[in-house]
Amino acid sequence: MFDPAQLRTFLAVAQTLSFTQAAHRLGLRQSTVSQHVRKLEAAAGRRLFARDTHAVELTEDGEAMLGFARTILEANERATSFFAGTRLRGRLRFGASEDFVLTRMPEVLEEFRREHPDVELELTVELSGTLHELLAAGRLDLVLAKRRPQGPAGRLVRRDRLVWVGAERMRVDPQRPVPLVVYPPPALTRARALEALERAGREWRIACTSGSLNGLIAATRAGLGVMAHAKGMIPPSLVGIQPRAGLPELGGVDFVLLYGQRERAARGPAEALADAILAGGDRLQRP
Repeated sequence: MFDPAQLRTFLAVAQTLSFTQAAHRLGLRQSTVSQHVRKLEAAAGRRLFARDTHAVELTEDGEAMLGFARTILEANERATSFFAGTRLRGRLRFGASEDFVLTRMPEVLEEFRREHPDVELELTVELSGTLHELLAAGRLDLVLAKRRPQGPAGRLVRRDRLVWVGAERMRVDPQRPVPLVVYPPPALTRARALEALERAGREWRIACTSGSLNGLIAATRAGLGVMAHAKGMIPPSLVGIQPRAGLPELGGVDFVLLYGQRERAARGPAEALADAILAGGDRLQRP
């Protein structure tokens, strides 16, 4: 038997790759998070994480546990909802970043719709910067997007690293301006890429601008340039640019859930969808 509380803790650590961040998300002490993981590893008879003072990574058995943990917790939630006899109702305006277009986000939303058929879900897919603006304007109730510098902390869903990606045969000439494939402002990855190149003293030029992830992918596949992208979501047929190309490091990126000024009718649905996204956070990367 696997304890649901321990499984929730395991998922939080797996998604944030941090015992500290998992403790913050769950409202637990870090020592409690460590204890939950130790007990789950003892119950499984396997090590689920490889960890040292600098990093936390899933082991092969930890990767296998992800699917089992999510299935067990989803079944537990369905049973709880069924016997509680309560059904959520209302309208929920949810915004998701373009980054999640190629992930298994549709599975999370499909399960939410199945569990809460009386919730009228309105989905907006936009750039993270635009979603922040819509949320501030009161036009969205819940947003899943990149965290803004100096912006609200939000609820951490997953932590990733921004990397340079391009077509397999793409070569970056160190003697020429870096050709960039970018979102338009106020895209956060665009700003990060330009800032990094400016700090490194590398010249650059805009080779393609598109507000659509599919548009950026098409341009990058065609070899027009390179783009900054989350490592865990690199689109098919694109690859990370090797360090020998001399492009500057882009640093980490946090994907967070942010709430708007919630109307009473949207509070319950927003909390339910946020919980579903947090539980399925490991699916928010490229399969």
